[in-house]
Amino acid sequence: MKIQGWVIPGAVGLGISLAAGSAVAAPAVCSGLPTQASLQAALDTAVAQKNGGLGFNMWATIVANDGTICAVARDSGTSLTSQWLGSRVISAQKANTATDFNIGKDGRKGAFALSTANLYSAVQPGGSLYGLQHSNPVDPTVAYEGDSSLFGTANDPLVGTRVGGLNVFGGGLGLYQSGGDKVGGVGVSGDTSCTDHMIAWRVRNTLQLDHLGSVGGVAALFAGDTAHPDNIILDIEQTGNGGMLNPEGTLSRSPSGFGHPTCLNNPDPATLPAVRNP
Repeated sequence: MKIQGWVIPGAVGLGISLAAGSAVAAPAVCSGLPTQASLQAALDTAVAQKNGGLGFNMWATIVANDGTICAVARDSGTSLTSQWLGSRVISAQKANTATDFNIGKDGRKGAFALSTANLYSAVQPGGSLYGLQHSNPVDPTVAYEGDSSLFGTANDPLVGTRVGGLNVFGGGLGLYQSGGDKVGGVGVSGDTSCTDHMIAWRVRNTLQLDHLGSVGGVAALFAGDTAHPDNIILDIEQTGNGGMLNPEGTLSRSPSGFGHPTCLNNPDPATLPAVRNP
């Protein structure tokens, strides 16, 4: 009996060790969403285009509708120090935020798209969504566990987990398949927040998960941009009549209430491809 007591745990341990070396199987909720290889290819394609910013390497994450992480990628293909390591979890935050605050066509008033960039002004003190960014914190145990050499690969330890988190600047978008059905979110991080938004948009376009032609969105409502319904809105302006403090200490406001600041080497969001019709 004592021998059996030792042999069984040993066999279990061996099974765990072997499983750790095999590819992580995407959970059922990720069925139909892009694989890690597809996300990697789309990220590489997007980064190679004109996106402004610093020209850094990037991270990207895809989550399903319930926030389960389905794929994580990084476009450097080299060591972790080739890009901001902290951006791995930020990309997951952005993807989670996008799926949390985009609505599918089964919503009471139909589908509605909102990018993480659209949240910036609304969460500032005095904004209509002030405090939102603190409402769904990242689970740090999930965010940082596992072998770091697997980060950004098909075996990233985040796959199959729900890390949570909210992010309120550019880089997160809802995913809509043909027919206008919402299927999850994508998050990109690693450069300025404006560049993150540009790259996330191009990733979504390459993956053909941008069927928002008949989907309402913040940019469509407040910027009249029906071809880019959840695009970043760069309408923050200085004002002497009260508003948000910017880094220079002057006051500013967003006429739409959903504006985002410009960034270093700011890209032109009007150059992004139009969304697809459902």
